[in-house]
Amino acid sequence: MGVINFTRGVPATESFPIDEVIAAASAALKARGVAMLQYGPSPGFLPLREWLAEWQQVNVDGVLTGNGSLQLLEFLCLQMLEPGDVVFVEVPTYDRTLTLLHRHGAKVIGIPLEADGPDIDALERSLAKHSPKFFYIIPDFQNPAGTTCSGAKRRRIVELAGRHGFLLVEDAPYRLLRYRGDEEPTLFSLAPERTLHVSSFTKLIAPGVRTGFMIGAPALIAKLAKVAEDTYISPGYVAQGITYEWCRRGLLAPQVERLKKLYAPRLDACLAALEANMPDALMTRPDGGFFISLTLPNGVLTSALRTEAAARGLNISEGQGFFPDGGGERFLRLPFCALSPAEINDGIQRLAESVRAVRLASGSLVPGS
Repeated sequence: MGVINFTRGVPATESFPIDEVIAAASAALKARGVAMLQYGPSPGFLPLREWLAEWQQVNVDGVLTGNGSLQLLEFLCLQMLEPGDVVFVEVPTYDRTLTLLHRHGAKVIGIPLEADGPDIDALERSLAKHSPKFFYIIPDFQNPAGTTCSGAKRRRIVELAGRHGFLLVEDAPYRLLRYRGDEEPTLFSLAPERTLHVSSFTKLIAPGVRTGFMIGAPALIAKLAKVAEDTYISPGYVAQGITYEWCRRGLLAPQVERLKKLYAPRLDACLAALEANMPDALMTRPDGGFFISLTLPNGVLTSALRTEAAARGLNISEGQGFFPDGGGERFLRLPFCALSPAEINDGIQRLAESVRAVRLASGSLVPGS
């Protein structure tokens, strides 16, 4: 019995366009090797920034690139936050962002997630008590929940941001990975003057390219570029030069289509396995991205479930790291993209057996039922 990992949200290794990257690397170094191997301006490799500006339909001075999107969020924290400053996040939210916010001494206020995005009533109640510096939100196929914010809620959030004067930080690494349904407008398209749009090529090419980007108001981008300069002088121009050449060759669109064909059956397999083995589970039903999430039955904590799952060769994550102020004891994130449909089906069967074992041990399930 092999071990199945329902833990990290990593891409499938078979998704990596290795031959394309090799060709792009060779061509980029031959054409721009001196610029790629030398120090350069902190906003990033100019040809890539120009390509991103055209793609996102903004001016190039509104584009900042870095060594992954998480580092760009770190620069934002360094620029904007003082200890005690208030930041809003969805609950649950990306655990690494919570780590950054706590590192900078932010007071993190959680806005509960509903099936169609943040609870607007809860957001308004929190705004009556707090003045956030920014609201960190993952509107498309949220990590870890898998939810997508509706168009109506996006417009309401933008309206509230304008009224109360806070910044929206839109993290969108999964946006292009929609397997069905219609896309919603970005927060940036609704309020470009009040939104930082953040993404990366981690889920599109590979994590190893370490190339993230941020789109926003040029004045704020310039301040963040100064933080970047003081941090590392310039980002990894070799990786950015290769990424640029790969994008310049028109390879992004066909790669996205390949990813959709690879990952959509895995999402369907995960949903089907949950319905067959855990029909009473309270779960999200995403139309894309990397994650499905579950709320475990009463009496089933992820801490106990992990022990039972490990005995069955199944690794799962704690849920509490996705919650800023406690909670998450019954929350379970299921990343499905790195597993085959057969592995997913097997893993969900093991998960269902583990849940049953915990419920029997806790007395919340009668033997034989």
